[in-house]
Amino acid sequence: MQRLQRIGWSSVAAILSLSTIMTTTATAKPFTYVNARFGQSCTFPDDIFDQPMPEPENGDGQQWLSADGASLTCSGIYNVDNDTPKGFVDEEKARTEPNYKVTYSKTGKNWAVLSGTKDGKIFYERRLFGKDDVVRTIWIEYPAALKAKYDALAGSIAKSLRGP
Repeated sequence: MQRLQRIGWSSVAAILSLSTIMTTTATAKPFTYVNARFGQSCTFPDDIFDQPMPEPENGDGQQWLSADGASLTCSGIYNVDNDTPKGFVDEEKARTEPNYKVTYSKTGKNWAVLSGTKDGKIFYERRLFGKDDVVRTIWIEYPAALKAKYDALAGSIAKSLRGP
């Protein structure tokens, strides 16, 4: 117990979280995508998201699909509306579209996270608001029946989002 106190409970929680993710993705090999236009990057198991879609002509990002119906998008966009993390979350929570509901949100100084349901699927979104007026985004969507498989995976992928 004294050893745990020296390490710190947050460190123990992080180790347990990583071990869960590593167990879930033990056979998954990591792949890091780096976008040439906006410089955002994300790391994910490309044996799960193994169907890359063509990159759009404007080069703002890319999408990958999985055989079981999940999708992952890593993209960037200019912040022409001077959006903020709090403003983004407030706007998303206020949406009244049918079949769309935000069930979790959190913001920081230059980031926002949302999770919820859309058209019967679970989504997880993380946005980084860069000093270069670019908003970099990870969007992960998967069937609700695959929640156990993708929840921890979505969080670890979203945390891998980086920008210059």
